[in-house]
Amino acid sequence: MCRYLSKYALIFLFLALSGLIFLLRNIHTVENWNCHTISALYQLQSRIQSPFVPAYLPTFQHNRTFCAHLGQKPFPEDEVEERYLLDSIVWPGPPPGSATTGLRQTSDPVHSLFAILPTKGRREWHVGDELEALVQMHDFQGRPKHYGGDFLLARLHSPELGAGVAGKVLDHRNGFYSAMFPLLWVGSAQVEITLVHSSEAVAVLRRLREERPDRVFFKSLFRLGFLSETTVCNMCLPSDQQPLCNYTDLYTGEPWYCYKPKMLSCDTRINHAKGGYLKHLITNKEASLFQSGVNIKVRIHASGPDRINVLPPRKEVEVENSSANPEPGKLSSSGYFYEDSWRSLSGVTIRPFNDSSAITQCLKNKVINMYGDSTVRQWFEYLIELVPGLKEFNLHSPKNVGPFMAVDSIHNILLKYRCHGPPIRFSTVLSSELRYVSNELDGLSGGPNTVVVLSVWAHFSSFPVEVYIRRLRHIRRSLVRLLDRAPGTIVVIRSGNLQALDQEVSLFNSDWYSLQLDEVLRSMFRGLNVLLVDAWQMSLAHHLPHALHPPQVIVKNMIDMLLSYVCP
Repeated sequence: MCRYLSKYALIFLFLALSGLIFLLRNIHTVENWNCHTISALYQLQSRIQSPFVPAYLPTFQHNRTFCAHLGQKPFPEDEVEERYLLDSIVWPGPPPGSATTGLRQTSDPVHSLFAILPTKGRREWHVGDELEALVQMHDFQGRPKHYGGDFLLARLHSPELGAGVAGKVLDHRNGFYSAMFPLLWVGSAQVEITLVHSSEAVAVLRRLREERPDRVFFKSLFRLGFLSETTVCNMCLPSDQQPLCNYTDLYTGEPWYCYKPKMLSCDTRINHAKGGYLKHLITNKEASLFQSGVNIKVRIHASGPDRINVLPPRKEVEVENSSANPEPGKLSSSGYFYEDSWRSLSGVTIRPFNDSSAITQCLKNKVINMYGDSTVRQWFEYLIELVPGLKEFNLHSPKNVGPFMAVDSIHNILLKYRCHGPPIRFSTVLSSELRYVSNELDGLSGGPNTVVVLSVWAHFSSFPVEVYIRRLRHIRRSLVRLLDRAPGTIVVIRSGNLQALDQEVSLFNSDWYSLQLDEVLRSMFRGLNVLLVDAWQMSLAHHLPHALHPPQVIVKNMIDMLLSYVCP
């Protein structure tokens, strides 16, 4: 009996030693794999290696309702508003059957022309008049286009005066467009018309937005001890391919999902990160519609003079003709640049804050809460750089991610920045720091010494517009509650702005996407006691090149407007 026990003991000892050796070897492997995983996550760039795509990414069903209608069921009045908003941004497209059109039949800025129309019954332009330029689009064969849908930008500017104002483009849907400008300064004024995308290119962008909300994908790292896994995450993931972790927000119902790790539980998620951008989204024929220097942000030339001389305002007041201007409300601008300074036409008297002491006095005894994407983080960075008394408090947050905080204890100023909740394309955000703006607003006491600054737009361009409407609806409800309980709270919303485009950026972050979101944002917050800083018109009116993060001279004008509203 003892002999058998001794024999079994040796076998068990051998097995135990073998298991221990195996475990030690695998712990070493897991440690190495874990380090490589974390390192790779922090070093992810905006481009994804094509071999990665089939191994990790889901097969997406091209159904817009799948992504657009996730989350809490909207109230009937919300559904009515959503239909109104979607109808208000409907964009004319090419006629049926033109999907197979080659490049030669699409809009060509080189062959297209514009002309300044003469004044009605007069030979002179004066401040207070409106200028109209008529644009006729042609294709690459020089033939006139007979349908609309091209995305054009219009600007009236004077390089000598540092002046500029955004124009309004009216699509006549027959190949002709009118660009309308208010005349706001005395002196030279030059018309500039730019083709951003042809109507055929816009049709591709619209299809991608509705059918491929997965073209920007996200990842999360799950970790427990030495074991870690990384899975794909997004607002809408097919649930029929593998189990999901549901991170839908309990208060707003905002949906967010990750594929469940194979060996770890859902509550071991430690961070969120941008995974990358999908490739091969469009055909070669469609790719020809997105060529830098050919049909992306190329200027259209004038068939005659492209500039006029503007005289001082007329002395007589022509009351009888004042109502004859077409759609005066729609043609009005929110402001214009003169001598590189923004002059608001929206009722806010802007004064320059050129030194740190003036900014400090304005913000004394105030708490400024900034929420949103990197375009409002740029404001935070501008203020702490300009005001020496604002000392950034080290929260050990990842660079360019946050949250960030700066304090001026002498003047009792607290400045804070926090990014909005997913989708957010930052490099790596800790799961514990993922907060939805509406929830943060509900946690504020508010009051006359509280300033709230919001900028939520740049990370929503790859999703159906319904997703953005839902996010803004939650933010608006929280703002209404905040203003009800603390009416003196100052709320400022920064709009989206134009940016530099090439083919890759166009497919994910085109100005056309930003324009559509911008129109939704303006409609949804119209009538609320909030200030809109019109970054769109500022970036369009200024002579410097477009950039996602505008140059400092434009940011200064935005900050001047913010501070003028806080300290009128």
